Amino acid sequence: MKIAVLQAEATVLDLEANLRVVDDAARRARQDGADLLLTPELFPCGYSPELLRQRLTAEDLRLIADRAAAIARRHGIALVYSAPRQAAGGRWHISATLLDDAGRAVLSYDKVHLFGDEERRAFAPAEDAPRVVEHGGLRVSLLICYDVEFPESVRAASDQGAELLLVPTALGAGFAAVPNILLPARALESQVVIAYANHCGAESGLEFGGESVVAGADGSLLAHAGTGPDLVHAVVDSALVAAARERVPYLRDRRPDLYGRWGGRSTA
Repeated sequence: MKIAVLQAEATVLDLEANLRVVDDAARRARQDGADLLLTPELFPCGYSPELLRQRLTAEDLRLIADRAAAIARRHGIALVYSAPRQAAGGRWHISATLLDDAGRAVLSYDKVHLFGDEERRAFAPAEDAPRVVEHGGLRVSLLICYDVEFPESVRAASDQGAELLLVPTALGAGFAAVPNILLPARALESQVVIAYANHCGAESGLEFGGESVVAGADGSLLAHAGTGPDLVHAVVDSALVAAARERVPYLRDRRPDLYGRWGGRSTA
């Protein structure tokens, strides 16, 4: 599967402008032979958690979903987009959805680890584990932003057989260690390809760091964007994932029964 990763600057609450950026990226990605386009966290509405919670309506959320599906269908490309989701009891989650090239939702995920006070005031943390689906000849899963910084989240997806982990993110400037050090390490230790799409520029006064990446299951960087707008590509091959797992069999050699006896707060 050839994947494209969008890095761009959104305009907070300008749904039409942001969706035009996604539409153009989908067109260019498909022309370049990509099968799937990954976009940043909350990109269709821009990243400003409390403002989104105050101003977005159920109609706005339906428009985002409908337009994302139309973009996937029009360009014949699978698409991952992230938007708020209204849940039972008036709770709002930060969500991500994988659409196939006919615009059908095949996988969704709600963010478990919220980052910072503003996200926690605006959204509720989810609790469901990441799921895995077969898509494009690969076993694919989703996480969102801060989730991928926790080894337990990535390992949960890997334990279910994920080969490709798609991660919309909104990483602020000043955290370059995340895409350059942490993500390759996460990919290597759980032996899964991680694609990570970030914002760039500034939204509601927050500066974003860019540096979207695709990290291979052997810890190598398959693609790496700069700090400005970009559309980077990488080819993900299940045979290469299998080769990485055979070369250094971390997953096979784990001893979770032993870790559980060690005690502590994690057995990941």
